[in-house]
Formats: sequence, C-alpha cells, structure tokens
Amino acid sequence: MSETVLEKPESWMWHLIGFLLPASAIAGNVIGEWWVLAGTVLALGIYPILDWLLGEDHHNREVRTNGTPFEVMLYIHALLMIPLIWTVCWRGQQDGSAWTTWAAAFSTGIAAGMCGIVVGHEMGHKKPKSIGWWMGRATLVSLMYAHFTTEHNYNHHKNVATVKDSASAPGGRGLWLHIAQTLPKQFISAWSIQAKRSKSVLHNSILHGLLAQIVFAVFIWFIFGIWGLGALLFVSVLGITLLEYVNYIRHYGLQREVGERQTKMHSWQSKKRLSRWALIELTMHPAHHLKASEPFWKLQPYEGAPELPTGYFGLFWPCIIPPIWKRLMDPLIPE
Repeated sequence: MSETVLEKPESWMWHLIGFLLPASAIAGNVIGEWWVLAGTVLALGIYPILDWLLGEDHHNREVRTNGTPFEVMLYIHALLMIPLIWTVCWRGQQDGSAWTTWAAAFSTGIAAGMCGIVVGHEMGHKKPKSIGWWMGRATLVSLMYAHFTTEHNYNHHKNVATVKDSASAPGGRGLWLHIAQTLPKQFISAWSIQAKRSKSVLHNSILHGLLAQIVFAVFIWFIFGIWGLGALLFVSVLGITLLEYVNYIRHYGLQREVGERQTKMHSWQSKKRLSRWALIELTMHPAHHLKASEPFWKLQPYEGAPELPTGYFGLFWPCIIPPIWKRLMDPLIPE
C-alpha cells in the first residue's frame, strides 16, 4: 500500500484577509457618513456569501513548522484595537447620538470581536505574564470582558460539553436564551475560580480586571465625552455577543457526562477557507480543545469530527433566528 503524500501548508499570506475587516471599520470611523457601515456590510453581507463560494480545504497537509508570520499577524491584530477604539470613540465625540455613531460602533464591534476577543483568546493561552499574555489581557479589558481568560482556560477547557460548562449549549436551546444564561454564569464561575486561588478578595484577579475596566471607561469618558463612552460600551456589548455566538455554534448539542473523556466529537469544526483565514484558524475547534497548548497556526482538522454546514460568517443569519437554526443543525448532531 502506497504511503500518503502530504501537501505543503497553505501560504501564510491568505490570512492577511483578516485585516480587511478592522481596516474597513477604522476607515469608516474616520471618513464618517455612510462609510461607517463598511465593516458591517463586509462582515454580515459579503463574507457570508464568500464563506460558501470559497469552499473548503480538503487537502491533507503537513503541520507547519514556521509560525513567525502568524505570530506577527497576531500582535498586529492586538495593536489594531488602539485605532479601532480611538476612532470609534472620536466618531461618537464628533457626531453625538446620531445614527453614524451607532453604525460606526456596530462595524467596530464586529471588528473588535475579531481583533480583541478572538486574539485575546489566543494570547490568553500563552505563558502567563509574558508580553503576549499581557497584550491579550489588555484587549479583553478594552472590551470589558477581562474575566474571559480565567473562565475559558480553567473551566471551559476542562468541562466543555458538560453541564458544568455554561458556554456549551445543549441541543434545542436558542442563541438568545443561551446568551442570557451564559454571561452571568461565566462571570460567577470565573470569580469563584480565582477566589479559590487568591489569598483574599483584594487579591482576586477578577476584581483587578473589573477595576481596570472602570479606569479605562473613565479615561474614555474624560477624553471623548459621554457619546465616546457610549460608543465604546456599544462596541463591547456587540463584541461580547459575537464571542458567545461563536461559543454557541462551536458546541451546540454536543454533550458528554461529567468525567467522560473529551474527544473530537465534542466540538464542531469548519474547514471553510474564509472563516479560517479571517479568524486565525478559530474554526479548528476540536484540535484546539484536544491540543490547547498548540498555537493556532499548527491546528489541523480532525477526520470524522462534527462539521458545521458552513463557516462562522455564513452561520450568523440562521443562528440569530432559533427556529431556523434548530431546523438546520439538529439533524446534524451526532448520535
């Protein structure tokens, strides 16, 4: 029997597509008027179509050995949070409560969900107290979700797909009900985890994160005024909502008993090219759970793992309408 020949990995340059979304949001914030819709049109209008049209990568490829270009892109994405937040708050300062402020915040919230929370998630798996780890913490503080690293690393990865993990949605639960339940539960869980690891309440890192978020919000209010702060909070709400949307689709209906071994069958994956390129391989989720210490650029799809019908962009519209989502996904849930 002939040995399987592995193909070379894709060029890292495909992942530069990920910069189109933050660039469009920043440009829209600066130019104003109808351009503030640029990021929204790209992410929710064009990308869902491209998720289908660009198809999947079915090639059996070698694992990458050089991740330098990907690590550089990761740090650039994190740094883009500065102009994203600065320009949207400036737009709020300039336009007040006009529709352009909120439209700009919507586009920015989508981009910040990528540059802030997706990147903050990846950097949260780096060595604690390293530069990358601190940058990840900063991106999450800027979006008012600093406790995410604790909850994700210490609870979600351990208890995914069980009743102990509030980020894992059971089959039949709609997106909006799930978000309403998971947000408070994740915060309480993160506080409890750090309370057990801390000498006292004052040493609890979740408290430190809350204080950092308050200081940052006051700073934005002082520089950009009330509508600049309003734009920031709108961006934060949308970015957090998109994170929990992603958590929802990645584990929907895939359950195991507490203590049962975690396998590739407890996370959904997607090989859709656009979602992979634009979201730094976030769709390789079974591999991320089973190899949490591996950087994103080494992750590979698992043969036989549950497959989403399209990428993360393409699933957004059916997901926000629970009856359509359930009709689409429930037949795909493995026995």
